[in-house]
Amino acid sequence: MSDPIIILGIDPGLRMTGFGVLEKSGDKILYLGSGVIKTVSAKVEARDSLSERIQIILEGLFEVIDQYEPKQVAIEKVFVNVNPQSTLLLGQARGAAISAAVIKKLPVYEYTALQVKKSVVGSGHAKKEQVQEMVKRFLKLPELPQADSADALACAMCHAHAYNQLQSMDALSYRMKKGRLV
Repeated sequence: MSDPIIILGIDPGLRMTGFGVLEKSGDKILYLGSGVIKTVSAKVEARDSLSERIQIILEGLFEVIDQYEPKQVAIEKVFVNVNPQSTLLLGQARGAAISAAVIKKLPVYEYTALQVKKSVVGSGHAKKEQVQEMVKRFLKLPELPQADSADALACAMCHAHAYNQLQSMDALSYRMKKGRLV
């Protein structure tokens, strides 16, 4: 059996960044924790600047990383939105999340929403509610996780499933360099 590994999954968002932490030990995946980092308050939302939100994401993820001490980070790739401004803002939140992991010297693995949903639900076009339900069932949670937390946990689960394949490739002399197989 391989050594246990703690995986931090991140669902980046400028308003709410979801996080989920799992421990993979052999074929078992255990839930350790999850939540959201909220970057806006109801009272001052209009005044919250982009730089303040980025700082909140960074500091929030630093706290999560310090608390759970993950060894790997899985993050969802940005999809192109109908609104280019929204895509750009999401990309900046994602950049902050990746920066938090890189500053803490953690390897980052990226997965598309299609890959995550297919890994967890079996369909790449699953709805958020289906992802929440499957995450709840698979991790034996007492209630449905909040949508952003569920997405982050699903991303971590996707990586946990892919991790065995990555290790097999490593045994065949492939290696990861800057998130790519070489």
